[in-house]
Amino acid sequence: MARLSENQRAAFERDGVLFPIPVYDEERIALMQSRLEVLGRARSGQLPPGLNVKVHLIVPWLWNIVHDSRILDPIESLLGPDILCWSSSFFDKPPFSPRFIPWHQDAKYWGLTRPDAVTAWVAFTSSDVENGCMRVVPSSHARQLPHVGDSDPDNMAPSGGKLSPAVDEADAVDVVLAPGQMSLHHQMLVHGSRPNMYGRRRNGFAIRYIAADLAHAGGARYSATLVRGRDHDTFDLEIEPEGELHPAALKRHAGIMRRNRPPSPAFESAARTSPQPASTS
Repeated sequence: MARLSENQRAAFERDGVLFPIPVYDEERIALMQSRLEVLGRARSGQLPPGLNVKVHLIVPWLWNIVHDSRILDPIESLLGPDILCWSSSFFDKPPFSPRFIPWHQDAKYWGLTRPDAVTAWVAFTSSDVENGCMRVVPSSHARQLPHVGDSDPDNMAPSGGKLSPAVDEADAVDVVLAPGQMSLHHQMLVHGSRPNMYGRRRNGFAIRYIAADLAHAGGARYSATLVRGRDHDTFDLEIEPEGELHPAALKRHAGIMRRNRPPSPAFESAARTSPQPASTS
């Protein structure tokens, strides 16, 4: 995958979302899904919620994915040459799961100094209408909209929030992806997803990329992974794991989690998925 064309960049600027973008062939993505399942089976069938945040810091092959040029080349077209990975998580909806994501904007909860942030959502399985794919409202990323709390126990959104007033469903578009494809969406884009009420699993790997000169608006010093270009010294830089769930990597990860929660909502989002498999979209 090369950098985005001018037409693709224009479409993203207009719509706040771009899909489908090919990344991996079906054989390779199936192998990665199998590796993830092996990792989960040793831990009650899934990664514990506390590990399913910045998971690339404890699994080397996920570290490689967040650095993959097939993902970063399109991201560079949108964010420029200096890029940090702010967070990464698996968003896994098992069959017949009632959990859902109400309409929301990520920027409401990320707390960055400006909205130069893009999520790459890499489909490890098919993601379609039946199994609860992400849904978006194109061109809804121009401004921050009001959110309210929500007490529904199946709501998996950051801080339990949702957009208010609700979105007109007629404006929504389904982000349908085949295994190995990805979507890109702006952090201000209104998006959500319905429950997976069918017999097929839906799993994706969401990587949150930000321009490297951003900082946390509250002034706190958090950490991020430099994946391309130059460090601007706004985050402490994270390092590659020594091995899969290596003790040293796990110890560093635990320290990062303590330092970043609270108040960093990028991590709160995934933590709220406990004990069920996660999904923010």
